[in-house]
Amino acid sequence: MTESDTISRQPMGSRRFGRINWLGLYTLSRREIMRFMAVWQQTIFAPLMTAGLFVIVFSVALGRGDREIMGLPYLAFLGPGILMMSVIQNSFANTSSSIVSSKMQGNIVDTLMPPLSGGEILAGYLIGAVARAGLVAVVIGAGMALLLGQLPEHPVIAVAFVVLGALLMGGLGLLGGILAQKFDQMAAISNFIVTPLSFLSGTFYSIEALPPFFRAISHANPIFYLIDGARFGFTGVSDASPVLGFVVCLLVVIAVCTLAWWLLRSGYRLKP
Repeated sequence: MTESDTISRQPMGSRRFGRINWLGLYTLSRREIMRFMAVWQQTIFAPLMTAGLFVIVFSVALGRGDREIMGLPYLAFLGPGILMMSVIQNSFANTSSSIVSSKMQGNIVDTLMPPLSGGEILAGYLIGAVARAGLVAVVIGAGMALLLGQLPEHPVIAVAFVVLGALLMGGLGLLGGILAQKFDQMAAISNFIVTPLSFLSGTFYSIEALPPFFRAISHANPIFYLIDGARFGFTGVSDASPVLGFVVCLLVVIAVCTLAWWLLRSGYRLKP
């Protein structure tokens, strides 16, 4: 038995221990980026239109344009929340749709067969999610700067929470895509878990205005800390400590990505 035969018999995730397949990682990352860039009108331009509609509805149609929250004009309060909500929704959609589409079309083997470890597959998908989320954040951030004159007061903090949000929701998208067997199951996860967590995270309001019970529930929502951290990065104002929010989000990212790595490594619901 040759060395190549021994390597080929090893399970996915144990190949080339201690080495990284940079070419394979680059190829997978490039595939994920080119996949959403091929339909940039839907993946990049559409979130900008959605963000603009939110601003119009909440600031004009509801007559809240002159309202202040936490000492901020309502539009200044609303902008960072909408930006982060768009980031997390797009990063989740990028990884979940990629996995589910590959499973439904039967070409998931094209990802599993190359000599890529579970960690390399995880990194490739997450790079695609971060790239899409980053482009969405740049486009919406540019719109905020041009139309609202709003620039981040703490750019490093704003970027850090955008990256954390993309990693967290990209990892959750991987988990959802692995567990879902068809598109309607994936839609159920998005509609009944991701969307409610996004809208109940202080995007459109300060949680300090909530009753104590619902305020406590909001503090248990990691997406709240992403929204709150992005708001601090743009305005310097937040409901909770940005340090606490960063630590909570980082711990959740580690937990989610570790579980996703384990499922990718084992091939659970992926191998034919």
